[in-house]
Amino acid sequence: MKHCRFLIWILLLVTAWPLAALGAAGRPDDLELPELKFAIEYPETFQLSNGIQVYYRQDAELPLVDVTMVVESGKITAPPQKAGLAELVADNLKKGGAGTWDAAAFDTALDALAASLKVTAGTYTTRSSLSLLKEDVRPGLALLAAMLRQPHFDAERFEISRNQMLEGIRRKADHGAALARQILMSRLYAGHPLAESPTLHSVAAISREDLQANHQRYFGPSNTRIVFTGDVGKDTAKALLEEAFGDWHHDSVTPDVPPLQPQVQAGVVLVDRPVPQTTILLGELAIEKNNPDLYAVQVMNYILGGGGFSSRLMREIRSNRGLAYSVYSYFSVGRRLPGVFISAAETKNASVGEVVGLMHKEMERIGREAISVAELEQAKQSLINSFVFAFDNRHALATRILDQELFGYPEDYLDRYRQRIAAVTIDDVQRVARRYLHPEQQVTVLIGDIEVLRDTVKSWNVPVTERRVEDLL
Repeated sequence: MKHCRFLIWILLLVTAWPLAALGAAGRPDDLELPELKFAIEYPETFQLSNGIQVYYRQDAELPLVDVTMVVESGKITAPPQKAGLAELVADNLKKGGAGTWDAAAFDTALDALAASLKVTAGTYTTRSSLSLLKEDVRPGLALLAAMLRQPHFDAERFEISRNQMLEGIRRKADHGAALARQILMSRLYAGHPLAESPTLHSVAAISREDLQANHQRYFGPSNTRIVFTGDVGKDTAKALLEEAFGDWHHDSVTPDVPPLQPQVQAGVVLVDRPVPQTTILLGELAIEKNNPDLYAVQVMNYILGGGGFSSRLMREIRSNRGLAYSVYSYFSVGRRLPGVFISAAETKNASVGEVVGLMHKEMERIGREAISVAELEQAKQSLINSFVFAFDNRHALATRILDQELFGYPEDYLDRYRQRIAAVTIDDVQRVARRYLHPEQQVTVLIGDIEVLRDTVKSWNVPVTERRVEDLL
């Protein structure tokens, strides 16, 4: 009992001390806190003997190492008739065996290290990300190097991988948003490789030899960059990477990115899916990364539809009218070609006309009427704050720096991002809305009950095209 009372007294003293300190300091809103300092910690860079650029940052918080290999060989490299090739290359790099390991042995060796290895194909690059304990870096890098340099593309694993991809395409019939985006991209980038999406026909046409040829053509040191972060010193990291990749010598081709010659056909595309709700997607070509209006466009879009429940589209269509569970907009900034502006919603079939009309109305209103000071400040503060929190991971930051250089962003893009967002004015928002939002010229994709949709669009006085789901797969 005496021991229990003693513990209670100790707890009272411990909890009373900070309260007394707070009382001595006065009211909480009278406290003066030091200004938080924020600075971007750029990675160090060095080159391997064969010219591969490495972005290095030491991080001793945990005994881990993260390595990302970025190879300029993405979806842009696939011929139109074989869309899906880059995705199959990425999947089979990891699954198909490499070097002295057959497919099963490679899996076993990776599991023995308790390592995480992910390989993904993007538009312009294929990325291999390895995460493991620092004491396993050497064997882990040996596996990674073998995978990138000497992949087997095991025939049996390839067939499994291709069949899985075909099944994924068949299942897309149940996902209105995926179908809508496929149609939108095909219209906005018509005649360009970016318009292509994997189909049952294109994937069935891909052979194991196509994977081998793609790898032979594009995978080499001149197309490769490395991000290395973790609890390993710079000299050791350089020696390990040199051991794994320094003797890699192979002539590869930098992928060709043809210029975009816009052939956008504005109008409405209808797709029949006998479901109670219609998927709505509106879009048009937008801006590139070097456009000085980039910052004002981001603020404008936050207010229009990118700011969640505080955005105008969400407030008007969901909160005020209850017409949609989710409605939003975003600008996808083009890295090498113009990006896209997209606004999207799902609503019951009978409400499609009203929702599309409200989406158009809000796009026009933000360019016609000045936004409020409160909207402007909330948008800018949210963008600035989210930017700051994007840099709490050293590996993600180093990868972002790599991308900034690879895709030719302005050198001061990250350093001056907050300053440029903060400088956006009400007039800027109105100006870029008028310049980059053209609701009457956008492509509109509607996926739902086609009988209802036909009646809805009769009075719109725009070209209407109908597509069947099975023709999109």
